[in-house]
Amino acid sequence: MNTLSNRTLNRTLLARQMLLERTDMPIVAAVEHLGGLQAQAPVPPYLALWTRLRSFDFGALSELIIDRSLVRMTLWRGTLHLISADDVYLMRTALQPELDKWAKNVVPPATRVETDFEKLARITREFVHSEPRTVAEIGAHLQEHFPGPTARELSTQAQMLVPMVQVPPRGIWGVGGVPQNVAMATWLGRDLPSEAAVPELITRYLRAFGPSTIADVQAWSRMTGLKAHAARMDLVQYRNSDGKVLFDVPDGVLVPEDTPAPARLLPSFDNVLLGHADRSRIMNEDARSRWGAVRNGVFPPTFLVDGYLHGTWNVVETKDTATLTIEPYFQTAAKDLKAVVSEAKALLTAMAPGKAHVVVAP
Repeated sequence: MNTLSNRTLNRTLLARQMLLERTDMPIVAAVEHLGGLQAQAPVPPYLALWTRLRSFDFGALSELIIDRSLVRMTLWRGTLHLISADDVYLMRTALQPELDKWAKNVVPPATRVETDFEKLARITREFVHSEPRTVAEIGAHLQEHFPGPTARELSTQAQMLVPMVQVPPRGIWGVGGVPQNVAMATWLGRDLPSEAAVPELITRYLRAFGPSTIADVQAWSRMTGLKAHAARMDLVQYRNSDGKVLFDVPDGVLVPEDTPAPARLLPSFDNVLLGHADRSRIMNEDARSRWGAVRNGVFPPTFLVDGYLHGTWNVVETKDTATLTIEPYFQTAAKDLKAVVSEAKALLTAMAPGKAHVVVAP
């Protein structure tokens, strides 16, 4: 069994995440290849695709959300993701049993009461079937039937139990809007299948994140029981430098460790940083501790140097100016910082056309 170096895993991950070279892949195909994009806030999916696709059009992504080719809904790790309408039936179906379990843990044990989740799901479906509802409206409606938990707890349970889509104008570039949810079956015209194609899900993960351990797939999906599925699949195996077994698709291409890696800006919550249990292939321990030292799990936008997490960045816009500030974790060579600044200038051009652009760097 061949052993893969950390840098080989790094370069291979970057290639599969379209971070070694921008591609011309269509937007929907790119979202599907990446297994969806984290979308707790409206902006990150746009930036995730900008850093991966050539000539990315922010308006084109908005149109695909409006015409229902792409949807925003609760998925991996119980957070909002942007995925294709077709992938809903694979991904939400696979995750639904875990979401059902998580719903029970939304209410703290000290205040937890026995709840009829079948009834809660039924009432929620009826309420969000005909028109979009805000989280506050869902919670208030459920409190009429379940007076114990808070409205916020009930609305969170509802989003776990019932597949819902967060509808436009939320998620549309430059528009915003109060988050509103409608039943997925209403928005897309059909409900989930009864069973999930879990092997297909594992294959899709490996094409975007592999070679990886089963623990990595579980960290990304929060699903259990994956080892048994993987054992029945036609997968190749490697070892990493720690001797752990890595699985991959048979036609998965490995990228040589000496392949150059360009500077890249990543949005908040980019999946390339969240897709593994062992994140050493994309960040060293020092970077991991700095990146992870955030409040409430709100990870900042970051940038890569030589393929590894190297620091954070942030944009502040006024009426006339957009200022992007770069904050490295480590001392940065002049040529590397120049490359990060170049990416920053290009991003400001895409994000804030018509404004004066300022890049602040050490």
